[in-house]
Amino acid sequence: MLKLRIPPPIYALIIGTLMWLLSQTVPLSHWIPSPWNKIGLVLIVIAFSFELWSALLFFRSHTTVNPMKPENSKKIVTTGTYQFSRNPMYVGLLTVLIGYAIWLGAITPFLLLPLFVLLITTQQIIPEEEMLEKNFGKEYLDYKLQVRRWL
Repeated sequence: MLKLRIPPPIYALIIGTLMWLLSQTVPLSHWIPSPWNKIGLVLIVIAFSFELWSALLFFRSHTTVNPMKPENSKKIVTTGTYQFSRNPMYVGLLTVLIGYAIWLGAITPFLLLPLFVLLITTQQIIPEEEMLEKNFGKEYLDYKLQVRRWL
């Protein structure tokens, strides 16, 4: 299966490409006209900042940021953005896609956002969680009880 084989940014890129195609071929309605659609660009910048902060917390903790190798994790990061979400980097990718959908301005790109959440949850997050439970046991289970998967 695809689990842990495709890096999450690639899923975001695929969904982003499909969003663009839908906005060009079947927009249904352009409900966020220019210049209001520029709010999406602001959201994208904020999301990338969120992503960077989350990654820096991993580097500071001397653990792997590589989503393809969760078994290499040396520590569970629970500070900063990880106090609010167990997966702030994936929340960041989703927020980038939301910002992109706003920038595109059409309704149809928004229809693909649940697909991204489903793909990341089933192909990345759940396998990561299984590995972290195996490697960290009660420490990770306690963290799961305290902090939500997404938000």
